[in-house]
Amino acid sequence: MEIKDLKFDDKGLIPCIVQDADNDKVLMLAYMNEESVGITMEEKRTCFWSRSRGELWRKGETSGNTQHLCSLTADCDGDALLAVVKKDGPACHTGAESCFFNTLSGETGEEHFTLDDLYGLLLGRKQEMPEGSYTTYLFAKGREKILKKVGEEATEVIIGAMKDSKEEMIYEIADLTYHVMVLMAETGITPEDIRKELGSRHIIDKKVKQETMR
Repeated sequence: MEIKDLKFDDKGLIPCIVQDADNDKVLMLAYMNEESVGITMEEKRTCFWSRSRGELWRKGETSGNTQHLCSLTADCDGDALLAVVKKDGPACHTGAESCFFNTLSGETGEEHFTLDDLYGLLLGRKQEMPEGSYTTYLFAKGREKILKKVGEEATEVIIGAMKDSKEEMIYEIADLTYHVMVLMAETGITPEDIRKELGSRHIIDKKVKQETMR
């Protein structure tokens, strides 16, 4: 199939689902026109058509969260596209890994629940501030309250470790992780930021180890 065979709508657009090549997670849905499809294929990075601004936009052009194209596939009718990408950062403008984190029906299975899912839920709470939510309470109280809870939970982890209780440590580490991620959402730090930092440390550690072995 070629670009000319695609079925664009009456506005000259075609929806494109973007999927993570590393874990198959759906990252976002955006629209392309004939020109942006061609740019995406030529430059090997996603380029879309902004319906709100009425212009082309290359993903990551301003944010740095570029999506490097692995494959671009049309569906059986030729009226929708699937872009499989390697990403340099979160897909969502909120900082979440995926734009899809607002559950309408069903539940996220425990076996598939990730820290990125948690971060997305926290961002949703911060935006909507639903009444009766503990997360809403933390965001409403602000950074000082969140920091206090992070400190308290860190102490609980230490106490749990001193008791040598695996179950208690898991429980307390989960509490600490939750409160740290609330702090991340409050300050605009994303899980991708942490992954990049840890990745850079791994590279440095590997280089040091190689130097030591010489």
